[in-house]
Amino acid sequence: MNFTTPRRRFASAAVAGIALTGLLAACSGSESGDDDTADSAGPVTLDFWGWANGQEAVVKAFNASHKDVQLKYTKVTDQLTMQKQLTNAVKAGNAPCLMQNTGEYVTSWVSQGALADITQYVEGDKDKFNPGSWATGQVQGKVYGIPTASAPAFTIYRTDIFEKYDLEPPATWDDFIAAGKVLKKHDIKITNYAGEDPSTLEVLAMQAGAHWYSVEGDSWVVNFEDEGTLKAAEVIQEIIDNNLNSKLSFADYAAVQRNYDTGGTATRQISTWQMSGMVQNFTKSFGDWALAPWPTYKGEAAKTPAGTNQSGNLTLVSEQCKSKKQAAEAALWMSTDAGAVKTMASPETGSGVMPALADSESFVAEAISEKLLGDNYEPAQKVVTDSLGTVTNDWTFGPNWTAMFTEMQDEWAKVVSKDQKVTDLLAHMQEWTVRDLQQRGISVKG
Repeated sequence: MNFTTPRRRFASAAVAGIALTGLLAACSGSESGDDDTADSAGPVTLDFWGWANGQEAVVKAFNASHKDVQLKYTKVTDQLTMQKQLTNAVKAGNAPCLMQNTGEYVTSWVSQGALADITQYVEGDKDKFNPGSWATGQVQGKVYGIPTASAPAFTIYRTDIFEKYDLEPPATWDDFIAAGKVLKKHDIKITNYAGEDPSTLEVLAMQAGAHWYSVEGDSWVVNFEDEGTLKAAEVIQEIIDNNLNSKLSFADYAAVQRNYDTGGTATRQISTWQMSGMVQNFTKSFGDWALAPWPTYKGEAAKTPAGTNQSGNLTLVSEQCKSKKQAAEAALWMSTDAGAVKTMASPETGSGVMPALADSESFVAEAISEKLLGDNYEPAQKVVTDSLGTVTNDWTFGPNWTAMFTEMQDEWAKVVSKDQKVTDLLAHMQEWTVRDLQQRGISVKG
């Protein structure tokens, strides 16, 4: 896919161009005929599930400005909880009309018949969005969700700690490990690996050029042991073997944030939206943080991973929704209304997400926190803007991603606790994923 400028390369999820019979063998969903008509007795009420800060304010603004459609918002704990609750709701036949989710899950949900094709309601608005972000909601050319976020990513680090121990922000993963070994001597960790969140492996593999899923002819190809993934595994294994990482679970979100605030862990690889949690939970370290580019692999050009829970957010419409047209229009409003976009872009009022709009770069200053960065606020804007020009756009999400990622969570926990090596996890995931696709009746090689 071609993009209008180098800085508008966002994860395409590679599914937008797939038009091969049988690749989504379980894909289904019959379009409702008469269920898009508002009840004359009153406004249509649409359930909306999400986890992002700022959504409640956006819903309130939507409801105040719409008479015929109202949103009923339910805040889910986090992304991982969303997958479990949504799975149960779909099975029970009571899925919400609208839900927040991320790009990596779209193919899986479509393959299960859980999402509605909303192309007819939103196709005319696609030029309002950058092409890459728009593609994250597409499968086989059909639109299932409206993008809400773009995908810059970078390192945020404690300037006071790095200055105290005469360290430079890591330019490469080798530098990152070396800095971690220095900090370890002072009881400071360089990063945090939550045992329930294997996205660290995903994004480092993505950056290294890995392709866990690809398409060959009319079959899916699975490869969890390609060169890029093994390169990522080597970096992660060295960090774990040398005890350079904290092991704090995001189940206790306050404890994770407190650890960063008090200097227990000195860096994070994040996107803009994660800064909002820092702003809202810190008390001690405001002004002590700065941004640096995402570390590269030695000798390689800058490359920023995208399309994971760091980015690629969407508002999706469920197949079970009886008011699909209204739901699609509500999703569009939340991603394009100037007030709603500004609310979500701010780390103080929202989630610090970079909008998915065609002019995303104009929101950089809004999406990062001057309170958090202090004197480092101005140079941080360039780091974020430059990141938008190096985001990967060649990653494919397979049709069983949700199930695969759930299995990987269990294996990742064993890696973090040192009960197995990263390469053991990869060998298991290779075998498990191929078998799972075969059991679903999906053509697969690997």
